[in-house]
Amino acid sequence: MLSLRFAIPTANTLSPSKPKSIHGLAQTTANQTDLFSSRFSSPKRYDYNLQAATKDVATERISVAGDFTEEEEEELPEGLRRELMPRHVAVIMDGNGRWARQRGLPTSAGHEAGVKTLREMVELCCQWGIQVLTVFAFSSENWIRPKVEVDFLLSLFERALKSELETFSRGGIRISVIGDSSKLPTSLQKLISEVEETTKENTRLQLIVAVSYSGKYDVVQACRSIAEKAKDDQIQLEDIDESLIEQELETNCTEYPYPDLLIRTSGELRVSNFLLWQLAYTELFFAQELWPDFRKDEFVDALTSYQQRQRRYGGRH
Repeated sequence: MLSLRFAIPTANTLSPSKPKSIHGLAQTTANQTDLFSSRFSSPKRYDYNLQAATKDVATERISVAGDFTEEEEEELPEGLRRELMPRHVAVIMDGNGRWARQRGLPTSAGHEAGVKTLREMVELCCQWGIQVLTVFAFSSENWIRPKVEVDFLLSLFERALKSELETFSRGGIRISVIGDSSKLPTSLQKLISEVEETTKENTRLQLIVAVSYSGKYDVVQACRSIAEKAKDDQIQLEDIDESLIEQELETNCTEYPYPDLLIRTSGELRVSNFLLWQLAYTELFFAQELWPDFRKDEFVDALTSYQQRQRRYGGRH
């Protein structure tokens, strides 16, 4: 169920269930950094007219201008089969800090480069018909990082949501945020509610962002919810089963709560308390590249590996 970039020469069977480039930060002016530069091509499925996306260092503001218009389906990269594409891909976006240190840059530069990679991943998922993309943006354990880094990450997330809301909404992308939102700044909580409400009817792609999230937290909050219902006599002891627990997990926001494929970057070989219940039968792919270096070719590698696997769900074929 896991891969270290080794091809597995078996045919995938679907079972019913719910040249590389290293991109950095292109300087545009003395006080601006291009987060979403034109170093990746616009998707054919959408006519995306991407203008400069800039970060004003002085005002800590990101501005993105772009437009999605629906076009024809884009042909998949060679070797990929549309009928074997995963419906739900989850990603542990690891390695931003190491990417920055290798280049003598501040950690914040690595996180900004990571935003650019995520933007490209969203475009590729739209092009290739992937229906759900879940990304681990900020874990419950990340709160113990230096306050300056935590504040920057939350600010970056808030600014990115603001700048991308109109573009994602026009592109048919639904945004959902999971995790313990009570710990987030009030302004960010309000923005999350606005973004979720504005995009809730979109169906092209659902982007689920895990913020202040952990798999253990998810199971615990589900159990607490069930306990409250039992206390209020809404359910009986014999009603509690796997299905009921799954209904209370935070991934109940999507039609496909169980990732078909989990990708982790940076060479680490663990799931780090992410979607612990939901990953029970997920195929795992571990990439050596740091997250900012994970591009289209690397995504194709992960999808190719996935399509070569035989998913048995405990049975025999």
